[in-house]
Amino acid sequence: MEDKKTPWLYKVIRWLVWLFSPKYKLVGTEKLPDEPCVIVGNHSQMYGPIAGELYMPGKHCVWCAGEMMHREEVSAYAYQDFWSGKPKGIRWFYKILSHLITPLCVLIFNSAHTVPVYHDTRLITTFRESIAKLREGYSMVIFPEHYDEHNNIVHDFQDKFIDLARFYYKKTGTELSFVPLYVAPRLDTLFFGEPMRFRADAPIEEERKRLCAYLMDAITDIAVAQPEHTVIPYPNVPKRLYPKNIPLEVYTNDSSAV
Repeated sequence: MEDKKTPWLYKVIRWLVWLFSPKYKLVGTEKLPDEPCVIVGNHSQMYGPIAGELYMPGKHCVWCAGEMMHREEVSAYAYQDFWSGKPKGIRWFYKILSHLITPLCVLIFNSAHTVPVYHDTRLITTFRESIAKLREGYSMVIFPEHYDEHNNIVHDFQDKFIDLARFYYKKTGTELSFVPLYVAPRLDTLFFGEPMRFRADAPIEEERKRLCAYLMDAITDIAVAQPEHTVIPYPNVPKRLYPKNIPLEVYTNDSSAV
């Protein structure tokens, strides 16, 4: 998927990231539709987007924070999203670091196979670029978690990404499929679940709820069906707080027994 215009420095960084990151096995790829789709996974901190860039089969683009693609926005976004929860005594270091990484972030996020995601009036740009890529045969890879905890496997999904299917249907008359993806760095595996198709004749509010609920539940079901392992959560929390993939009621029962 590389092309001649890709900066050489990015190619070196990409190779180094591949070298030092998990080497994922892909399970369930036969469930992926033959047509462009939306693959929706747990963020697993940076493991999800890295896996999306390096290991997704076929033509694909990863939705990424648009702020990471603009030099004037990187430092504020990076500090708030990655390091604002660090102990107060060392936050000064991460504020400096957020400025130091700016040139590198701009290079990486503009050279990778990405579509910028915005949460302001520029959101229409996200949808337009995504639809154009879908029509070229690319699938979209999206990690829509935010900070509200859903269970020990995933955090709640921001649901506006479902609107991509509504706009795509208006342009093409095709109902997109959404495929759940469980990113399991501790198992060195990416698990794909059964797709669910968008219903163009249903109210969009209903589809947001239905599809997000299905995707979160499907990812959870895939995770708890695997051998016991550590789940790398969306927030950047201390490793001692990382959960296991055992069902949430087990945590509840264990806590009540203490």
